[in-house]
Amino acid sequence: MSQDVVRIDEAPLFELLTVASLFLVALFGTVIAYQAYRGYRRNDAGSMLYLAAGLLLLTLCPFLINVTVTTVASPGQVVTVFLENVSRLLGLVAIMYSLYGHH
Repeated sequence: MSQDVVRIDEAPLFELLTVASLFLVALFGTVIAYQAYRGYRRNDAGSMLYLAAGLLLLTLCPFLINVTVTTVASPGQVVTVFLENVSRLLGLVAIMYSLYGHH
């Protein structure tokens, strides 16, 4: 199974906007997660560490999974979407634990 490489100058505008928005979500999520991690280090608050991990799983990891999985292997779109959703689910669980479960 071969995939055609799409050059940026030939990509439709919608695809470029989609990639740009995914990148911005990953970037902003990483910046916010870093701030939560700094809060963890400064205050030794374990909940902030879970918040940081949850934000990374929710924002950065799905982007990295999409890029890595589609670049290294060429699985069906269903596999990529499944892995992205598992990452998002784990991120939400970590954030929920940071809010309700960690004392």
